[in-house]
Amino acid sequence: MSRFATGVTVVTYAGDEGPRGATMNSFTSVSTAPPLVLVSVSRQARCHDQLLDRPFCVNILGAEQEPLAMRFAGAPTTAVPSWSPHARVPRLANPLAWVECAPWRSYEGGDHTLVIGRVTALGHRDGDALTYVWSRFGTAAEAAEGLEHLL
Repeated sequence: MSRFATGVTVVTYAGDEGPRGATMNSFTSVSTAPPLVLVSVSRQARCHDQLLDRPFCVNILGAEQEPLAMRFAGAPTTAVPSWSPHARVPRLANPLAWVECAPWRSYEGGDHTLVIGRVTALGHRDGDALTYVWSRFGTAAEAAEGLEHLL
């Protein structure tokens, strides 16, 4: 599966001791009516039990945020997260995009739990995206043109 390029997210939530997060690249849109997204959480992850029934935010990282991805993956780094002061759910201060979610359903998925959240708010900014492929971080450049070049 390392050959499949993905974006990189940090899923954040209010932990028992304050804002917490975990780096995840298994994230997808599930439905538009109602708006639902899914994250796949390892049953061995420290965040597993807390994410099952709490609101959470999927922070889609920009290319310059690799140190934050490393921090929330548990790797040694000097990166210190900044938190958005106006978010209802703990959210990183400047992600490329963010999706706030209320818990909706969870399903067993082998050694993972598939956590589905109902989207309650979202936002984005311009910039290049942080990617993960071949077991390495990379960058997906922001498109210079949208669909208008096809018309």
